[in-house]
Amino acid sequence: MGTQGALDVRGLRMRYGAVDVLHDVSFQARSGEVLALLGPNGAGKTTTIEILEGFRVRSAGQVSVLGVDPAHGNEAWRARLGVVLQSWRDHGKWRVQELLAHLGRYYAPYSTSAVRRPWDAAELVELVGLTDHAHHKIRTLSGGQRRRLDVAIGIVGRPDLLFLDEPTTGFDPAARYAFHTLVRRLATDLQTTILLTTHDLDEASKLADRILVLSAGRVVASGTTTELTRQIAAQDEVRWRLDGRQYVEVTAESTTFVRELFARHGEAVQELEVRRARLEDAYLALVAADVAAQNEADLEVTR
Repeated sequence: MGTQGALDVRGLRMRYGAVDVLHDVSFQARSGEVLALLGPNGAGKTTTIEILEGFRVRSAGQVSVLGVDPAHGNEAWRARLGVVLQSWRDHGKWRVQELLAHLGRYYAPYSTSAVRRPWDAAELVELVGLTDHAHHKIRTLSGGQRRRLDVAIGIVGRPDLLFLDEPTTGFDPAARYAFHTLVRRLATDLQTTILLTTHDLDEASKLADRILVLSAGRVVASGTTTELTRQIAAQDEVRWRLDGRQYVEVTAESTTFVRELFARHGEAVQELEVRRARLEDAYLALVAADVAAQNEADLEVTR
């Protein structure tokens, strides 16, 4: 993973009228890192993303995206960004490969190297699994196929930074697996920094190098999946049967416990099951704790 910073956000604030929707949000992302942004509806995810993309002007704070303040980004800077929205429904009469070739021409003047040239349309169609539909009109695609095209449109210019907003909505399991493989390839092979927003905690756990949790416009936690689950839901649950009896042990070191269990009892241990602490547990606990703290603070103000 590269060391160059792709995102550097410090003290970001956003106010609409008298309402603050972002409060002192700070985080960084390195080149080639996959960062997942999680939070309930209204947490400030969309506002944060729009500021980073240069579509909304912040109220306060310092923001650097690929070394540029997004409030002043020019066309060459925008060409280094890729955006995959939740839905995109234009150009239904275009054919898949024809549209991608057309869009790629807009990026060609801003290519900085052979590595960063726009994707060849045929190669990109294959990359996202639409080879059999390359010459079909877009309006004939299924929902899952259309979502793959959305991804292709977002990466046609081989972006340095890719924003993915609920990218696998409508994907079947096979398509989701293929997409996850693509995301890891973009990050690992091309050093593309990826900012992912999703409500699928399993997807975030599989894809993200780090996770940022927003609640009510505040960063309430950040770290790897393991760090977050250890922080909040630190205990694994180990179940097994021995001599006809069922046992349960709650431990923070399940691997060590299981190793010692087999060292003592060997093959007599049956029906072993280890329930790992999950990201979902940590996420729900973090958001619930923040909501409780904000409610308490509001009560203090009114007293």
